[in-house]
Amino acid sequence: MSTEKKIDVTALGELLIDFTESGLSPQGNKLLEVNPGGAPCNVLAMLNKQGRKAAFLGKVGDDMFGRMLKARTIEQGIDMTGLMMDEEVHTTLAFVEKLPNGDRDFSFYRNPGADIMLTKDEVIANKALIENAKIFHFGTLSMTHEGIEAATIEALDIAKASGAIISFDPNLRPPLWSSEEKAKEKIAYGLSRCDVLKISDNEIEFMTGESDLDKGIKMIIDEYKIPLVFATYGPDGSKAYCNGVEAYEAGFLNPATIETTGAGDTFCASALHFVLKYGLEMNEEQLHELLVFANAAASLVTTKKGALCVMPTPDEVAAYIKESGR
Repeated sequence: MSTEKKIDVTALGELLIDFTESGLSPQGNKLLEVNPGGAPCNVLAMLNKQGRKAAFLGKVGDDMFGRMLKARTIEQGIDMTGLMMDEEVHTTLAFVEKLPNGDRDFSFYRNPGADIMLTKDEVIANKALIENAKIFHFGTLSMTHEGIEAATIEALDIAKASGAIISFDPNLRPPLWSSEEKAKEKIAYGLSRCDVLKISDNEIEFMTGESDLDKGIKMIIDEYKIPLVFATYGPDGSKAYCNGVEAYEAGFLNPATIETTGAGDTFCASALHFVLKYGLEMNEEQLHELLVFANAAASLVTTKKGALCVMPTPDEVAAYIKESGR
């Protein structure tokens, strides 16, 4: 990795409030806890825990939630000089419902939400955050609307021109798309531009129609020629694919798990930490090391509500791996 660039990872995208279930009131009404969230900043928070310098580019509302998000992300050590405050549009909200099978259902208040109001001109005004980054990370939620899509494409162009490694996590949220076809189109665009891909089991099937996930991910690799790919399978672990080298590690099943918000982001951040450590060319031993750490970190974050402010430290992850006998 270049030592000239001062930022390890800059991410662009959504910063929002996750309202998560937190028991019942004395009257039997559901209580909701206000948790800072948004996949890109979740990734940056975990990277900061691993000693990496992280910066964010995005927008929140100039309201009570936006001001709270700004304060909490700064507390996590993220460079928030690229955070814009919208005086007219409120901060995006997401209500997270835990389903009986342990999965989650999201209800978004984002039509509009401040995160989609980021403009191309605002990206250009903050281009130093991208030009000085070793890795630029993004997802598809910054491509659901025309204005924020133009901002994302501009950021990608700046990142490519500056020689940054491009990291992409589709982070599929079907309710936020006008159609499945539109979602597939924008995910395909992200696949076509990235050097590092983190993709989940449901996203592999969504993009390929393949229930055989190993076959599906190889279809994606063959079509888009992505150098480094991580496929995550929830409690069933994860696989890495690096220029013909493959590695698999089982997941860590934690009896203390309460909800899975941020698990994929924690995994993604851990993977990027190893990209910064080893580069895009990793051998099988390095891939196994990466997967064990990333799986363990993702498992630990499921034991707490929210994600952005509760990321595990490297020492906590290492102790968990040791306790698990791995």
